[in-house]
This record gives sequence, structure tokens and C-alpha cells, in this order.
Amino acid sequence: MKDILSSTGFMKIEFPFWITRTVQGSIREHGHEFVELVYVVRGKGMHVFEGTHYAVHAGDVFIINPGETHAYEVEKGEQMEIINCLFMPSFIPDALLAELEITGSMDYFYVHPFLKEDVRFNHRLNLHGQDAAHVLMLLENMLREMNGRSIGHTTLIRLQLIELLVLLSRYYTLMQQQRAHPSPRQMEREMTAKRIYGYLERNYEKKITLQSLSYLFSSSIRQLNRLMQEEYNRSVFEALHEVRIERAKHLLMESDEKVIVIATMVGYEDQSFFNRLFLRHVGCSPSQYRVSG
Repeated sequence: MKDILSSTGFMKIEFPFWITRTVQGSIREHGHEFVELVYVVRGKGMHVFEGTHYAVHAGDVFIINPGETHAYEVEKGEQMEIINCLFMPSFIPDALLAELEITGSMDYFYVHPFLKEDVRFNHRLNLHGQDAAHVLMLLENMLREMNGRSIGHTTLIRLQLIELLVLLSRYYTLMQQQRAHPSPRQMEREMTAKRIYGYLERNYEKKITLQSLSYLFSSSIRQLNRLMQEEYNRSVFEALHEVRIERAKHLLMESDEKVIVIATMVGYEDQSFFNRLFLRHVGCSPSQYRVSG
């Protein structure tokens, strides 16, 4: 079983955020309970993600999701300086996203981290010039606020993180537009479906309703389901169940928690409903899955 870093070792429940700038050496494979956004300031090394090696260098940006494993390998004589930005998904509340009307401007947070590995890391963002300078400035501002802890620093950090994610999403969108695509309208429909799926991946443990998603993504319930059917061939709730069951499978193998606790952890209050759903998706009960693994 690989090391899983707990959020409590880095951040407080009332302010689930932490940032540091460090010269990164080699470190063994590990996972964590929080989101990790990495910016390579200078140098180069190898990023090992889920056992696959990817060369990284100055200007690279990538996100590691909770539960994913990664490591770094830096050759002797080489240096790689990075900024690590760690936070829980709850650090950016749904109410704030809705108030700012920016769910369509957060694709680097809700879409890119859930693409296939080869797309995420072979076609990752690499920034240079003014783009790199702008991102570095935002990260350094967050570092300064975190270290200074002056009045209002928590508010400024939250807003600066949102600005950073919106900015990265802009660069990500420009990168997407460079590839062939049927039409801008079709691209927007696909991206909206991916945003919804990414949101479900980030917030599977919450009580999610079609009404709340409709408000958050400024679309009717009918439109949400139509977009998901077109892109993923499943309804919103079918996709949510799929995400939750996959997370439950991981928890069954990686933890010793009771089945009823795991059901709650992935968003189900009714264990019997969870058991039936798990059987339908996996072909066996949660207990049998744990034993067979």
C-alpha cells in the first residue's frame, strides 16, 4: 500500500489550503487526500504518475487529483524548483462559483485533470514569456499572503487561486482550439459535458441534485442530461453513480473502513441502496469485491 498524505498534515479544516516553494529532490510514489497543483519554476526532472515517467521542465503546470499517486526523480547534479499549491475541492465553494458565474471558465480544474493520462501529461500546459510571468506572480502573491497572514489573507488567497485557475483555463482553451474540431458550438457542448463530469469527480461525496447542477452550470435539467448523453452516453445521475462506485472500489481496497462507512464517504446514506448499485455495476457485493482483491 502506497503512502497517502493526509490533509491534516498540511492544512486546517477551516482553511484547507497550503502552498510552498521548494527545490524538489527525488521522492517515492505517494498519494494524497487533496488536490495538488504543481508549477515548475526552473530546472528539470522526471514526474512519475501512476507508474509512468514523464519528463518535466520549467514552465510546466499539472494537477494531481486526490487518490492518484505520483513521484519525482531528479538526477544527481540537476535541480528542479517547484511551487506546490495544495487544497481541498471545498476551498472553492459552489456558491462562490455560481455567484461569479465562472463554471465555464474553470476547465483546467474541472476538465483537464480528468482526461486520459497520455493527454494530461504528454500534452500538458507549458508556459513561457508573459503567461509564465503572470502565473508565477499569482503563486508568489499567494505565498506572500500565506507567510504574512495579515488581515484578509484568507480571502485574498481564495480569490487569487480562482484567478489562477481561470487564467490556466484560458491557456488550456487556447491549446484546445489549436486542434481540429467540428465547430465552436459543438466544442462548447462537449466542454460543458466535460465540466459537469469533472464537477461530479470533484464533488461525488456531496448531496448533488439536478436543480443545484442546473443553477451552477446555467442550463436546464433537460439540457444537462442531453449534453451528458451526447458526450458520455449516460444521464447525469448514471455518471454520478459510476464515479461514486469507482471511488468506492478504491476505498474498499485501500482502506479498512466498514462498508457502511465507505457508502457514506461516497455520498450514499442508504447502505442497502449502495449494495444494490455496487452489485449492478461491479457484479458482486462490496464485501465480496474486497475479499476477491
